[in-house]
Amino acid sequence: MKKGHTMSAQALRSTRLEGAMQPQTSPAHTAATSVAHDRPGARRAHADWLVPTGLILLSLVPAIAGGARLHDLVSGAEITERNARFVAAPLPVAIHVAGAILYSILGAFQFSPGFRRRHRAWHRVAGRVLIPAGLLVAISGLWMTLTYPWPAGDGVLVYLERLVFGSAMLVALALGVESIRRRRFVAHGEWMIRAYAIGLGAGTQVLTHLPWFLLAEGWPGELPRAVMMGSAWVINVVVAEWFIRRRAPRPQSAFARVA
Repeated sequence: MKKGHTMSAQALRSTRLEGAMQPQTSPAHTAATSVAHDRPGARRAHADWLVPTGLILLSLVPAIAGGARLHDLVSGAEITERNARFVAAPLPVAIHVAGAILYSILGAFQFSPGFRRRHRAWHRVAGRVLIPAGLLVAISGLWMTLTYPWPAGDGVLVYLERLVFGSAMLVALALGVESIRRRRFVAHGEWMIRAYAIGLGAGTQVLTHLPWFLLAEGWPGELPRAVMMGSAWVINVVVAEWFIRRRAPRPQSAFARVA
């Protein structure tokens, strides 16, 4: 009995010694560890909003310019050479500006995966607004191209570019609708990205025109104007295709399949 009591006492002393040797965790250390663990989540949250924020910023200049155009039409501003065609037929430009502002700003939120995960119904509800808005943008853009007189600096090349990219946006939206009707969700997303990229052309055109207005004098002629207009659409389409390829699932290698 005495021997068992001695062994128990030794075990108790050993346990106390091990506890004393273990590093003590202070409240400050615990808080620092918690913050360190939260940092990756915070970084992911910030990265999740980089693309939508960039798209909204890209949309701001044409949105502000379009809003000013609508204000001029409503307030009866002085008719000039640059706004005479809009005053003569205000309906297509009003539809185009209102649809483009809604389409570009609302559509940017579709590029936040985290936001869409947290709000499951968002994508479907927003899509029911974005698709009609995108169709209005494409149709009104073609309407203006076919009926408005050409402004100074525009020529055949810009006219053809507007027809080509306006029609491409319309086709992309139609294919996006057909894909979702067939429940081909991946194809639907890809076509909607392409349509959005074309619809955001006005934002990129601000950037492609900026060097001209900073370094050159006067309004660009037909060829420079066509290059700056067309290059903006091409840039957007190329970026959209890169984005689509980047988010596509990569096929497994033969080694990974065997493993």
